Amino acid sequence: MASVSRRHGSHRRTINEINMVPFIDVMLVLLIIFMVSAPLITTGLVDLPSVGKSSQRPEHVVEVIVGKDGDVRLRLDGKAEGPALALTKLSARVLEAQAGNAQTPVVISADKNVKYEAVVKVMDTLQRAGVQRVGLSVKNSGS
Repeated sequence: MASVSRRHGSHRRTINEINMVPFIDVMLVLLIIFMVSAPLITTGLVDLPSVGKSSQRPEHVVEVIVGKDGDVRLRLDGKAEGPALALTKLSARVLEAQAGNAQTPVVISADKNVKYEAVVKVMDTLQRAGVQRVGLSVKNSGS
């Protein structure tokens, strides 16, 4: 008797699963590296300005007021002065109000609804004119 062998086709099925073991190994190694190196990283220090109250108010202050509608006015020593100014004339008027004393402080006060861009334009105009002491007026949260 002759034996007839029927070979069943040996089809290899491909496995469509991802082997997770190497992935987990790599993640654990990275975790250990980060845990060891984290305490060695120095944090950068940023020196931020602080807001404080001065012991006395300067005797001569030039205040630039930016209104809700974006108009710019000057106030000298607490007294309002004239109509709104154009940005092109602001720097000349501020330098005139300082009367040659570059140490006279200039304070910018703006309504909270004014766009930040308007305040920056005023600051830029004063900086280009050479005004040295420019500050921003702040409202105390307790007020």
